[in-house]
Amino acid sequence: MTTPVPLSEIHDVDHEVDVLVVGYGCAGAAAAMEARRAGASVIVLERASGPGGSSAQSGGELYLGGGTAVQRACGFDDDANNMYSYLEAALGPHVDAEKLRLYCDGSVEHFEWFRACGVAFNESLYDAPTWMPPSKDGLMWLGENAWPYNELARAVPRGHRPATESWAGHAVMAALTATCDALGVETHTDTKAQALVVDGDRVVGVVARRFGETVAYRARSVVLTTGGFVDNEEMLAAHAPVLLGHGKVSDGYDDGSGIEMAAALGAATRRMGFVEAAYTAVPAMVCRGMLVNAHGSRFINEDVYPGLFSHAALHQPGPCWVILDEQGLEEVPSADAWGVRPTYAAETLAELEAELGMPEGALQDTVAAYNREAEAGADPLFHKDARWIRKLEGPWAAIDPRLGFVPDGSKSTGFSGFTLGGLSTDVDGRVRRVGGGFVPGLYAAGRASSGMHGEGYISGTSLGDGTFFGRRAGTHAATVH
Repeated sequence: MTTPVPLSEIHDVDHEVDVLVVGYGCAGAAAAMEARRAGASVIVLERASGPGGSSAQSGGELYLGGGTAVQRACGFDDDANNMYSYLEAALGPHVDAEKLRLYCDGSVEHFEWFRACGVAFNESLYDAPTWMPPSKDGLMWLGENAWPYNELARAVPRGHRPATESWAGHAVMAALTATCDALGVETHTDTKAQALVVDGDRVVGVVARRFGETVAYRARSVVLTTGGFVDNEEMLAAHAPVLLGHGKVSDGYDDGSGIEMAAALGAATRRMGFVEAAYTAVPAMVCRGMLVNAHGSRFINEDVYPGLFSHAALHQPGPCWVILDEQGLEEVPSADAWGVRPTYAAETLAELEAELGMPEGALQDTVAAYNREAEAGADPLFHKDARWIRKLEGPWAAIDPRLGFVPDGSKSTGFSGFTLGGLSTDVDGRVRRVGGGFVPGLYAAGRASSGMHGEGYISGTSLGDGTFFGRRAGTHAATVH
């Protein structure tokens, strides 16, 4: 049920509150927190049995910059304009320039907001390409030092990591929920919102289900932070079919329910076809060798942010392979190998081509061309950084990303993704109508909304964008009557 319910049909209101937040991931926590600080009473609805959602299961990177304390401690000079120049290119084309400008200008303050919530960051840098550091370093590169971005902006790392090894989303959410609890935010778990309640054209609450019972909420404002729609096959088929058949980066509840509830009363959506995809190729291996498509051809500089080589691979004739020589494989630190071992090995490239089903001579030609330039420490075709360039010599290994990071004999497409499009909102989270104007009383943030992203993505911009604009949505929802 997503059809809006008129207030006149609600005979018994179970709960009344100033601001009702639907969904308790990072965006919901930020909205609830700031609404409470603005003096509003706040209830957060969460369909699961506890807060966290996809945010808690994420890597925990926070894309922050402009001159944070961690950046300065690591010896990097950054500013909001430099940060904007990188993100405009990396998140584009078609970024939301107004949101991106605000995010960059407010990034240092947002970093301090996280610290005030109890998120700790070590003042050290992990200086190598990776999906996430196998360490507690507080700063990491997210493609800022790779071509072409290092020519568009001064290369400065901005991937801020909580002081936790590996996956750190749980640490971010633990700090945010603890702050919400301390502020007196009320949480209703195991409660799934089903439809918005309207009084005329204004949203005034939600009808939900909890343990088989209907629960009615009356609110002055409703903030939707219910996540994206990667778990909804019908919505994917209609809006983002490129992800059909691939894995899903979610907690299993990113079903687009908030987007559908709002769209049912005329809310506008934006850029629903934009997605992020991750390919299970190990960056420490990719940058020491090469990433090639099924035709044996390179298609990108392998030292870029892994999400960018993943997105490029998604649109290549597949499968794509990681090709390494023996020296390259031996140079990969064990902690950075993620348990991955070669799928195929051969003394010659001709043998490897045959094993991989590539056209005869294709991979040989690719490696020969690469090696001619590598002898001079250059990569004029794709501009890989000289740090990772050397002549490749056999014996040879090929890694099949379709087997995953911890091979167990099963095989997938190698890709997992999530959606970036959602409800069209302004910088304060107000949800726009299809015909213009805004839906009174309705706000959205996080992946339920279309944030600052264009067609590109960088790790840390989901948690960063979701919390930054979640804060603004919560404040506005609490102060507008």
